[in-house]
Amino acid sequence: MSIFPEFLIKPFRPYLRAILVTCESTTLANTAIYGTYRQLLLSSERNRDPRRLLAYGFRGYSQHDEDGMIQEIFHRIGVSNRVFIEFGVGDGAENNSLYLLLSGWRGLWIEGNEANAVTISHHFSTFIQSGKLTFLHKFVDRDSINEIFLKAQFSGEIDLLSIDIDGNDYWAWEAISEVRPRVVVIEYNAVFRPPLAIVADYNKDFAWNGTSYYGASLKALELLGLRKGYSLVGCSLSGINAFFVRQDLVQDKFCAPCTADNHFEPPRYGFYKIGALDMHPPGVGNYRII
Repeated sequence: MSIFPEFLIKPFRPYLRAILVTCESTTLANTAIYGTYRQLLLSSERNRDPRRLLAYGFRGYSQHDEDGMIQEIFHRIGVSNRVFIEFGVGDGAENNSLYLLLSGWRGLWIEGNEANAVTISHHFSTFIQSGKLTFLHKFVDRDSINEIFLKAQFSGEIDLLSIDIDGNDYWAWEAISEVRPRVVVIEYNAVFRPPLAIVADYNKDFAWNGTSYYGASLKALELLGLRKGYSLVGCSLSGINAFFVRQDLVQDKFCAPCTADNHFEPPRYGFYKIGALDMHPPGVGNYRII
């Protein structure tokens, strides 16, 4: 089913038909309905809390509203060295750190797909040659991640770590010890709602097949974050990414409590697309309860 409720779409249908006939494009229709639906969600009493991050979200080069939420987090806690690491960056045009790169940050991208690697090497050659961007064409697993960071000469404190490898995200974050990010952005599986703490078994060769079998629930990531010294401070409105801040930086700057129960957002994966599905097709595999 579509992420947009029928009562919301119905008044727009005559205008949508006119737009599609005259423009042969859904862009304007997407914008109109997305804006209305977003404001409807943000108008709830829960989401009007100014310490909650949702209202600050915007999309520059991120998949959904992550760019704005990341910007607001650093507005609240400040920046340190303006260094990011992101793995699972696609072809470079849509991820959680391109906006930062274009804003003067420097960092490391890691991507395993060969076609994406070719695109990045070509389109971002100026940044690579200048030293603002280090790019590695590698597949990431929990046994190699720290060695990859060290060989790329990234260690110690960084401002942002973003993890999006469509499967083993939990296990990769658990294994990371060579860098100490101030902020972590990581994908969660919104099929599993709090209080269920569950994660797909580690599989070095895992390849996401487009179904709901992947990753970890938000509660599982909350508990992992606590073990590593991080607090959950928000989730994207689309129910895709979770945001963690190192506990020594949180203070009273974010919406408490820092729990999955408080910050969970349900799956709205097609948030920018009329008619898109709000969930992935069902998939099953080996899971473990945390």
